[in-house]
Amino acid sequence: MGSNTGEVTRILAELNQGDGSATERLLPLVYDELRALAGSYFARRQAGHTLQPTALVHEAYLKLAGGEGQWQSRAHFMAVAAKAMRQILMNHARDKAAMKRGGGAAKLTISEAVHAASDESDTGRQLDLIALDEALTKLAALSERQARVTELRFFGGLTIADTAHVVGMSTTTVEDDWHMARAWLGRELQAANP
Repeated sequence: MGSNTGEVTRILAELNQGDGSATERLLPLVYDELRALAGSYFARRQAGHTLQPTALVHEAYLKLAGGEGQWQSRAHFMAVAAKAMRQILMNHARDKAAMKRGGGAAKLTISEAVHAASDESDTGRQLDLIALDEALTKLAALSERQARVTELRFFGGLTIADTAHVVGMSTTTVEDDWHMARAWLGRELQAANP
């Protein structure tokens, strides 16, 4: 989380009260963090992806700023931003897949993707975002909390501590949920792509 957390939370409160000019003050405070998140996502997992990190950030920000969200804190805003980025990426991946089925790219398992996310290694393979989204939707039906933790960790790039803060749980509980979710998603994705 950034060092200007209090200022961001204050501006988000102003947005909640209908101050339209607060949107202009918010973007410079969260842009670098959102851009770094999007940039690391593409660098680690989506080599050759046609959607650029800057475009992802702008699209997500427009979606958030134009919405009727009630932001409680910077952490809450970043969690919603992660969800918006996931939705945008899924829509883009589905559109791309509709235009070109197959593609022949080697797919990552969730374990490989998680390893790549926590390590700067380049596996040379791409994560099947559509399969991951479908698996996360199934996981949410079984455990909404585990799906939320996964979304925040994987798409939001939040640490265990930041995730615990956003969801209001202990770091131990988040670690347990993250471990269980990764195992379940790994099995689900392996079954979907034998």
